[in-house]
Amino acid sequence: MTLDNTAIQRLAERVETAQTYATPIRKLTDDYPGMTVADAYRVQTALRRSYEARGQRVVGWKAGLTSRPKMLQMGVDKPGIGFLTDAMARPENSVISLGDMIHPRAECEIAFVMGAELSGQVSRDQVLAATDYIQPSVEIIDSRFTGFKFDLESVLADNSSSARFIAGGRPRRPGSIDLRTIGTVMELNGEIVALGASAEVLGHPADAVAMLVGVLHEMGEVLPAGSFVMSGAITAAVPVKSGDSLIARFLDMGSVSVRFGD
Repeated sequence: MTLDNTAIQRLAERVETAQTYATPIRKLTDDYPGMTVADAYRVQTALRRSYEARGQRVVGWKAGLTSRPKMLQMGVDKPGIGFLTDAMARPENSVISLGDMIHPRAECEIAFVMGAELSGQVSRDQVLAATDYIQPSVEIIDSRFTGFKFDLESVLADNSSSARFIAGGRPRRPGSIDLRTIGTVMELNGEIVALGASAEVLGHPADAVAMLVGVLHEMGEVLPAGSFVMSGAITAAVPVKSGDSLIARFLDMGSVSVRFGD
């Protein structure tokens, strides 16, 4: 192991403080240049255990950095994962406070709700067979690093920038729609700000879920039945501010609407 347990715990506390108090920090590899991806996931796990100890419940997982536009935007070349808790969930059409965020940005994603547990190395077909339904979703990410600048190890330790998520639209059975050709339009204050198609997500959103299950396996974890899984951003992330209204439209799946406040 590159970092010992004391360093892992210290970094998890640094990230949790940044998340809790919306205080930007410099990327973790500035102080730990030898930090590996495996170390980053150990920090993320320590962060998850801390939130669980404080009463939050893990309700699902997210795949991050899965689209070419997002990789180019953030300057990384490999996807990753993060956990989702009940405290991150917000209802559709609600007002989301941005006062406790540093760099809030919105992404539209296809979410999978799992009907069966998945573990190990799985295929696209196995993911689809284990999926109860899919539905539109919006994720609000918030990197805690100064200037929204980070590397892969730092962002993974920061729980892949997880902050809030909203599910909505019209749920669909995975076999009832071509998951590669779902067009998305993101509108901010009535103006189109992003366009994309679901094939941007590793060629097929279910492949992103399969990747996520594989990473969980490497961490000694499984993806439980009932999990809410966000498969990754279809377009580049769009900055949002207090007073904005956002609608993410998904072809043949409806839309997700949300507003932002202080």
